[in-house]
Amino acid sequence: MLPVTDKEELAKRGRLLLKVLGALLILLMLSYILHFGLANFSNSLYHLVSEAGVWGPLLFIFFQIIQVIIPILPGGFSLSVGVLAFGSTLGFVYNYIGIVLGSISSFFLIRRFGRQLLRLLISEKSYNKYMSYLADNKKFTRFFIAAILFPIAPDDLLCMIAGLSKMRARTFILTIVLCKPFSIYVYGYGLTALLKLIFHT
Repeated sequence: MLPVTDKEELAKRGRLLLKVLGALLILLMLSYILHFGLANFSNSLYHLVSEAGVWGPLLFIFFQIIQVIIPILPGGFSLSVGVLAFGSTLGFVYNYIGIVLGSISSFFLIRRFGRQLLRLLISEKSYNKYMSYLADNKKFTRFFIAAILFPIAPDDLLCMIAGLSKMRARTFILTIVLCKPFSIYVYGYGLTALLKLIFHT
């Protein structure tokens, strides 16, 4: 087995690679929209998922689950893709299901495997910054609920941090289920509206 330091170095390179991949995907998406228009991009996504049948929504939900744990695209972009591909109502539903399941999965993964897994999934800077939040469990719980309800912090990362806290699993799940819809709406529809404004569609 590789020493912990080697694993962390490989994880660091992996995170960098994902950031580069995410940036390239965003550039490709924006280039396509710039050349063919946002409506054409939305129609292409719609036809792609329609041809996939039932697998279209399932694959998108699975992507969102993975996206929470190992981010590829910034959250707002993946939410916007859901809205553009499936429409306003179904896009919100599939985004919600994927994000909720991903958040709960990340919480229990960290609760099961602890700090070693967390150190592999997030940068050392983020780790050092947010671990200090765990000193006061009640304060962290209040901050966590506010962060999930309002998009004021990297909530995907906080879901992992919460796995190391003394927060009850029931409290975590209820917070995610009840508070996530607002931030999903703000990010998903907000970025979609911004894209429409920028590209005049």
